[in-house]
Amino acid sequence: MSGYAGTPRSGAPGQVKEVTSLANPVIKDIKSLALKKFRDQQNAFLAEGLKLVIDALELGWTIKTLVFAKTARGNPLVEKVAARSVAAGALVLEVSEKVLTSVTRKDNPQTVLGVFEQKLMPLRDVSLSGSDVWVALDRIRDPGNLGTVIRTADAVGAKGVLLVGDCVDPFALETVRATMGSIFAVPLVKASPDAFLSWRKAFKGLVAGTHLKGAVDYRSVDFADKPVVLLMGNESQGLPEPLAERCDVLLRIPQAGRADSLNLAVATGIMLYEVRRSALSLDGVPAA
Repeated sequence: MSGYAGTPRSGAPGQVKEVTSLANPVIKDIKSLALKKFRDQQNAFLAEGLKLVIDALELGWTIKTLVFAKTARGNPLVEKVAARSVAAGALVLEVSEKVLTSVTRKDNPQTVLGVFEQKLMPLRDVSLSGSDVWVALDRIRDPGNLGTVIRTADAVGAKGVLLVGDCVDPFALETVRATMGSIFAVPLVKASPDAFLSWRKAFKGLVAGTHLKGAVDYRSVDFADKPVVLLMGNESQGLPEPLAERCDVLLRIPQAGRADSLNLAVATGIMLYEVRRSALSLDGVPAA
């Protein structure tokens, strides 16, 4: 991020700098994060909302810049987050509503935003044991779908999401919004198809893929007590043959209506809850 040009305001936790100009260089840098090119250059992304910022800090993510609205001044939680961000070495900016609207491109923006460093796990560090579950997504293109899958993976206790091939950016603002904060809780991995297939050779658990040609009802497979990689295909094309061939089982979700397929995020949610069925319950006792 480039240098700051603002006015320090005393009496705030740490040192808070006030910004009212859209021409401020830090604001320009934050606005540029709308484009993947600049997210990659800065190794950064934007998260909106006080809860998301608190969750990220609690989970150890590195904050670069905290932005909050003048209207949030005096909120104890905002003041606490500001102090924590200053202590972590981040810039803390108090901005006008005009600036906040410009950054988020929304008429009713959240009053707190955080710019965080991107974080990806190397594929070599992905190791499954016991009843661990990972989701592998082949060339997922829709940010809403990816965000929903990450959120669902978090909900069921999956260990991570692996992005195979040319996928939508998990750090795009639309994706981050759709995760509702789960992007900070679920490890993410990016891998080429060849790298994934090479990793798959050493994986001793079950690789289950969904496929329109799948002959196995997804409800008939025993997923309990074994590590599982759930492999889901591209929204429009499904799993390509090189990936489908490396699955231990190809599954199908039965349908009764006229729709010829399910939305990817919906299908992944159905599959994840089935894979995790024996581990999930409402009373803390694993389901039968």
